[in-house]
Amino acid sequence: MFSQFSQSPITWHFESRQAGSVFSDRDCLPDTNPLSEFWLGVPVTLLTHNSHGEHISGPPTEVRSRWTLTNLYLLFTCPYEVLYLKPDPDTFRETNKLWQWDVAEVFVCPHSDNIRRYKEFEVSPQGEWVDVDVDLDSLNHEDGWVWTSGIEVASRIDDQSCIWYGSMRIPFAPINPRPVAPGNLLRANFFRWHELQRTSAAWIPTMKPTFHVPEVFGLIVLEKDSPTITNSRNQTEFRRDERPVRNA
Repeated sequence: MFSQFSQSPITWHFESRQAGSVFSDRDCLPDTNPLSEFWLGVPVTLLTHNSHGEHISGPPTEVRSRWTLTNLYLLFTCPYEVLYLKPDPDTFRETNKLWQWDVAEVFVCPHSDNIRRYKEFEVSPQGEWVDVDVDLDSLNHEDGWVWTSGIEVASRIDDQSCIWYGSMRIPFAPINPRPVAPGNLLRANFFRWHELQRTSAAWIPTMKPTFHVPEVFGLIVLEKDSPTITNSRNQTEFRRDERPVRNA
């Protein structure tokens, strides 16, 4: 089956609770074009339910992932009806409480015994970002805000197709102390908040009002194989109007 947005083959990951991340032998800046050489043919994970497990009508959010020896890459493809954006966006500094507006998110940590300690990353349609060191057992959650990961992000709004794209480049060192290698597993979940009504989308529903339920996290599998490049043609012109890349 093909994605109606990218015309790339879709690998369905919801039932398996695993999302493949495809190896790349080169690093690059965050790329918001799913038809670029970097992203073309990479398997897609779909967010088809909200956080309570209810099926979402309309086109789903798509997530792609790649990895190198130094970075984890994510690309969110987010269809929308109306964007709910923060006024006066600041793309140079971390935006506290960014989840009050439209965002795409990943929670991720090594596959280890302490599932209540993980990292949270967010990107908005305007290129704002958040990185948080989450410790659910800590009495002072403010400590997580001073943590800096070195994340880089880019975003792009295609207002003709009503799709926004958010890309992340996350250094492995702050999130995964082990040597990076094919077959490594990362515990993770993908989410999205959107619209004024605060509609949610989740890869694996938490079945609770919060996204912070690490017990239900799935797995990102670092795969060695390169993606199969297809010759499928995009049906709409790609307009490169990305927001500038910002470093954390």
